[in-house]
Amino acid sequence: MAHGSHKTFEKPAADLANKSILVTGGTGSFGNALVRRLLRTSQAGKLIVFSRDEQKQHAMALALQSEFPDQFGRLRFFIGDVRDAGRLELAMRDIEVVVHAAALKIVPTAEYNPFECILTNVHGAENVVKAALRVGVAKVIALSTDKAASPINLYGASKLAADKIMVAANNLSGDNGPRFAVVRYGNVIGSRGSVVPLFEDMVRRGVKAIPITDDRMTRFWITLDQGVAFVLSSLAIMQGGEVFVPKIPSMRLVDLANAIAPGIPHQIVGIRPGEKLHEVMITEDDARMTVELADRYVIRPPSLEWNDSHLVAFGAKPVAEGFRYSSEHNSEWLDGPGLAGLLDNAA
Repeated sequence: MAHGSHKTFEKPAADLANKSILVTGGTGSFGNALVRRLLRTSQAGKLIVFSRDEQKQHAMALALQSEFPDQFGRLRFFIGDVRDAGRLELAMRDIEVVVHAAALKIVPTAEYNPFECILTNVHGAENVVKAALRVGVAKVIALSTDKAASPINLYGASKLAADKIMVAANNLSGDNGPRFAVVRYGNVIGSRGSVVPLFEDMVRRGVKAIPITDDRMTRFWITLDQGVAFVLSSLAIMQGGEVFVPKIPSMRLVDLANAIAPGIPHQIVGIRPGEKLHEVMITEDDARMTVELADRYVIRPPSLEWNDSHLVAFGAKPVAEGFRYSSEHNSEWLDGPGLAGLLDNAA
């Protein structure tokens, strides 16, 4: 079994020297990790954290001021909501790169609050596009999810709509306007809402059984650091219109539970509404527009005017007819030691 813990997605690196960068949803797990990476390793200029929770911004500012006292002057914190187009436009003034990470992500929450999900995930994406076009940023890269491929829940459907908005935005930007692209990946180990900290908390509390929805269930896994590196490397090679998909390992949920909570029995509780048995990141229909690189796949936009010579330079080649990238038919699998390596790297 491939452990998957050494994949870094570090190259090519985006040239962010003196660039001003805005991160929507910047106080979330990904935003925190991205900002820390940029403060630690890049020569980026101004970094703006855009989010709607003042308490999270305050806590993040205190932590970063302590952790990066010499770099803290590059940071700005901007209270705002992606539902507010005017506020986004103000925040994007003099910004060159936007990383759009804001979203409502919890599947049951979206199912129960559909209007709120659409306002943030779909209209929010539209507002990011409009603000970027009006202000004239250089690049926008948006975070998506494996649940956007053949969605069966509202969260996935809303993110598919957001992906389509981002890809189509390139048709509106003209020859010299902003370029828009998407990254799509699976479950993030260690992020808020991940099943990993949930299982770990259950072990600490001494539960008598670990709840498993279905013993056949599989998922894709990536660490926060890998996710950040993947976004930055995709930012470096994007032309506009791509959906970037990393090559990452799968793991059965029962194997995950056994690795985190060895010896604790499982209780099968059934699949929740809107949940899939397996996740998909590239469907057979998308495969016709997909090329493969060493560490990722790229779904090209459905445009005859799109030029993929930049991807050919990185060794891109078309995937096979009928290709499907799904968590149950992955060529790369995690076992217990592989998961331990990922958790060590995520710590």
